[in-house]
Amino acid sequence: MGDRHRIRGGLRIRGGLRGVLALTAAAGLLLTGCGASDSGGSKAEGSSYRSGFPAPDRNRGSGGTGEQKNGDDESSESRDFAPAPDYLSTFALDVDTASYSYARRTLAEGRLPDPSTVRPEEFVNSFRQDYDRPDGNGFSVTVDGARTADENSSLVRVGLATRPAADSGERAPAALTFVIDISGSMAEPGRLDLAKDSLDVMTNQLRDDDSVAIVTFSDEAERVLPMTRLGGNRNEVHDAIATLEPTDSTNLGAGVKTGYETAVEGLREGATNRVVLVSDALANTGDTDPDSILERIASERREHGITLFGVGVGSDYGDALMERLADKGDGHTAYVSTDEEARKVFCQDLPRNIDLTARDAKAQVSFDPSTVSDFRLIGYDNRQVADEDFRDDSVDGGETGPGHTVTALYAVRTRPGTEGHLATATVRWLDPKTRAPHEESARLETDSLQPSVWKASPRFQVTATAAYFADALRRGDDRWNTLPDSAGFAELADRADRLASTTEDADVRRLADAIHRASRLTGQD
Repeated sequence: MGDRHRIRGGLRIRGGLRGVLALTAAAGLLLTGCGASDSGGSKAEGSSYRSGFPAPDRNRGSGGTGEQKNGDDESSESRDFAPAPDYLSTFALDVDTASYSYARRTLAEGRLPDPSTVRPEEFVNSFRQDYDRPDGNGFSVTVDGARTADENSSLVRVGLATRPAADSGERAPAALTFVIDISGSMAEPGRLDLAKDSLDVMTNQLRDDDSVAIVTFSDEAERVLPMTRLGGNRNEVHDAIATLEPTDSTNLGAGVKTGYETAVEGLREGATNRVVLVSDALANTGDTDPDSILERIASERREHGITLFGVGVGSDYGDALMERLADKGDGHTAYVSTDEEARKVFCQDLPRNIDLTARDAKAQVSFDPSTVSDFRLIGYDNRQVADEDFRDDSVDGGETGPGHTVTALYAVRTRPGTEGHLATATVRWLDPKTRAPHEESARLETDSLQPSVWKASPRFQVTATAAYFADALRRGDDRWNTLPDSAGFAELADRADRLASTTEDADVRRLADAIHRASRLTGQD
């Protein structure tokens, strides 16, 4: 993901030549993508059109070069030209969940989350899915959908799943460098204390041939423990964890620099080499320039293959920076605020993610123009990949491990009275050992659409509820369109309550609780 060629918006548009135009889309750091068009073309975010579908960018330059005119260009040629859509949507896979966890924490404290921190795909990907799983490395592909109450509109779900997690004895050894924020802000309950307790438990669960290093940072960075094999040395690791205490400011740049230096010195051939950054990501001293910190992460990933796993903590949290850091480091992010969440991330998710089943994974969805008039990818704003780069294996995708599912949800408008092929979804990835490319595809026909989102399978309904919840939290911010057949918090809370009972899933119950809190905060409950 570090050097991925990105575009913004849920839909890309081409001119007569092959130039690419980045559409106006959600500002900031969300994972995807208004004046109406007389021609019925696709609609992009950015004006007053509120149906939930994108429209062609009318600031596009003439001549089919794909170059965008300056905002003050008022020529009629620029203003009126609206090229047809290419009906392709391409993005790098992502398994982040931090945005949803942070929103739950914020709501529990009696506040609505800032809309810029709400990434719909991370809400959707926080829940268990019912997809079939492949036997080996790579992915299975599932495509299904259901109609909404808005005329001719549907939600289409693209689901990708990796094989189940194997016994830890079957994976490659790990070399993990923990870079831990011990600044003064980490003294708040639910920050450093959670990390220390979870690291102790995780140290006991890792294998003897795994290695651990610990780097701390506040005003300066310090190497507390060099890369150390756990076999026969667990007490030494526990002692190092026990010394961690909060001190002064947050020199995140120094922590990242020393952390990667430690990881490079302890680099192990044939092992999974990873930096695990635990921080509130509120850099306030030393090198606070995000670009220089990001460049260090990207260069170490390119040269040594060291990936980054970011764990966010704290009620005041630098969500945007942590998400960018993990993106540059070909990794992902999680957010923890309770003992239960911390144990899950450090003791279940992190050990499971040591193993890789796919590298540089990308998905491309091709919509059929004979049945589809408009579509929009919900979220994935900063994971977009140029369509022509789908099979360019030098362009970064996402890394995934066993036991993962990745879900992408599309808002789709079908052409009235049409039937037949609606979309084909293809995932491409590199084998983690041989780097040989592989692909898998699945199709969706219009007659396979369920008659209603709320009569589809329970897991599809959970996916839709999570997406609508994110949509409701961002409502009122003109940077994003609302989804078709959007609902208020009170209605969503009722649906989530029923789904929690149907699925008997504790995560869905927590979703219902979070929606109820949002409903009360907005006076809807």
